[in-house]
Order: sequence, then C-alpha cells, then structure tokens
Amino acid sequence: MAKRGRSANRAGRPAAGVVEVPKGSAVNGPVEGVYYIDTGDCELIADQDNSTGWLLKINGVMSSHIDVADPLFLDFEYMRWMAALIESRWPPSDVSSAKLRGLHLGGGACSLARYFSAAYPDARQVVVELDGKLAEYVRGWFDLPKAPLLRIRVGEARAVTETLTAQTRDFIIRDVFAGAFTPRPLTTAEFTRHAKRVLAPGGLYVANSGDAPDLKNAREDAATIAAAFKHTVIIADPAMLKGRRYGNMVMAGSDVPFGDDPQLRRRLLGGAVPAHLWDDAQVRAFAAGAPVRHDPPPSIAE
Repeated sequence: MAKRGRSANRAGRPAAGVVEVPKGSAVNGPVEGVYYIDTGDCELIADQDNSTGWLLKINGVMSSHIDVADPLFLDFEYMRWMAALIESRWPPSDVSSAKLRGLHLGGGACSLARYFSAAYPDARQVVVELDGKLAEYVRGWFDLPKAPLLRIRVGEARAVTETLTAQTRDFIIRDVFAGAFTPRPLTTAEFTRHAKRVLAPGGLYVANSGDAPDLKNAREDAATIAAAFKHTVIIADPAMLKGRRYGNMVMAGSDVPFGDDPQLRRRLLGGAVPAHLWDDAQVRAFAAGAPVRHDPPPSIAE
C-alpha cells in the first residue's frame, strides 16, 4: 500500500489543508481535514456513501471507519469476521459473556473496541495505541466509552503486552500495521507466547494478517500461531485464500477447540464479501513448510 509522508513545506510550516490543534485544546466532534500526529499525519474523511460515517487514513493508508450513529456497524469486512468469531465463542445474549475483558493491539479509530462496548455493555477493554496525539484526536472525534469500560493506553504494543498480568484477558486482537504489514516484533513466536500468557483459559488470540498474492507472510503468520496454540482457524475470502490478490486474513488461536458453529459459517458467507473458515487441519496444511518466526538473537557486546 502507498504510504504518504508528513504534509509540511520546507520551512516546517503546515501545508495547505493541514489542521494544527494547540496542545491541550479540546477536539469536539469530527471535522474533515489532515491532522499532524506523533507518527506523521492522519486524514479524516466524510464517508460519501454514509451520511454518519467517517474514514480515517494514517500516513496515507486507510485505517478505520466509524459510523457515529451506529457503533454496531462495521464497514471493513475483516473487522466483521473478527466480531463474528468472538461472538461465536461468547454470544452477547449469554449473561456469562457480559464482562468480557479485551485487549486491542493497534487503535486507529477504535472501531472494534467501540463495537464490542455496544455488543457487551459491561465489557472492560484496553486499546494500545502507539500514537498519543492520534489517541487524543480519536477521543475527541468519536463518542467512545470512558474508562474503565474503554481505556486507551499509549505505548508500543509488544512492550505493553509483556507487562500485563497472566490470564487477565479473554481476547486479544492484533491489528497493528506499519504500511502494508505488521511490524515483525509483533509476529514472532516469542511475542505470541506473551499474548498466550496474558489470555485466560478459553481465550482467543485474533490477528489481522495482511499479505500479497504469494502468501509468504500469511503462511509464516499461520505457522507461528499454530506453534503456540493447540487450536487454530483462518477466515478469509476465497480469492485471498487462493493467492489471487493482496488482502487480509483473520487468524486465531486458542487452547480450546473452536467447534463447528453453523451460524458462524452462515454469517461469514452472508457478508458483502463472503468468507470461508478454515479449521485447524486446513490451517496447518496451509502453513506446512513455512518457518516459525523468531526474535533475532541478542547481540553480544564486544
């Protein structure tokens, strides 16, 4: 995907159309424009097909969509697949699902966290976002639930995950991108074990894996997740599974079986982009021969 640089002229002054908000000032509601953030710039765009919808680009890459009138509307297909998978394990109508504990690695506009707050009103969620200025804007633009229901923690996703107490989250969603791919430190076996440690028994680790048609990245992602978890699934549309285009696969791991939920399969097939669900055997066959990713060895001081 194309990555747009910081919008400023050579003198360091804002380029035309860039909005600068003084430090500490309030942001009340979404306003179209390009905004400086800590990691570059972001652009807020009114959705021309939805009068209450907003699109968020970060450094030129499409990141999120929010419908300010309906938190249960998810415009991005891969987010719908993630929501369907989590709701299959914890039906919102089940009283025992009320106080789900979720961790979102990668914030953007907090679309999924906002969705789950509406689906599970008593859920407790933490969103880890690297860019503090972006987090400030998102809080001001959109009507997000307040802490303790939804907390935005500014920090690097891996560093934060490594500090968390064991067995304190029911689901973890990895949706962090630098351009077209997830930063490697968030894809290794060592990181995945940290995520598994933080999950409660029966928890779900769910990852958004982006890839090109050669599917090399996706196979390595699948191999790494399958090495950490006893049970896995992949959700994607047929064209992506066959390596015909760049796109997203949703991968998930758990210590308990996913089971065969016909309602989940119908829901995945019923979307605007019908998706297939691969079971554990299919995931492991897909990943066969792909290397499990590891952290680089520590450097030895001379």
